[in-house]
Amino acid sequence: MRQKKKKVVFISSLGGHLTQLLQLKPLFEKYDYHIITEKSVITKELNKEYPISFLIYGARNYPIRYIFKFSINIIKSFYYFLKIRPDVVISTGAHTAVPMCYIAKLFRKKVIFIESFAKTSTPTLSGRMIYPIADLFIVQWEGMKKHYPKAVYGGSIY
Repeated sequence: MRQKKKKVVFISSLGGHLTQLLQLKPLFEKYDYHIITEKSVITKELNKEYPISFLIYGARNYPIRYIFKFSINIIKSFYYFLKIRPDVVISTGAHTAVPMCYIAKLFRKKVIFIESFAKTSTPTLSGRMIYPIADLFIVQWEGMKKHYPKAVYGGSIY
């Protein structure tokens, strides 16, 4: 009897977070996976290579617009979660991924968070928000364990 693959959602915002997430490509074929990121000219092209869904891009430097877009992304995250029904959510951040991680936890699914490679000495906002609920929290710099004592040092994702 063929064993059913676990469903995994890989989620991140675009830019460096997505670049780090795509470093996990060797894991993709081991799972029934789906990628969720923010929509942009660059990420639109990724749907030729990966099963992918998009959230609205929203930078935090425009607070009123950001609150609106973040609210829409919470609803979209719920929709994608219910559509995909993942067993595990893996994220490299940032703020875009926070609602999906909390939704996964609400449904008693596993959450794995990989703190950004770019953060060598201070924690990210998304890392601080997801750390309390993460089943596995991975840091890429040994020194980051002082901010996240229960984290696992995983070395560089690159």
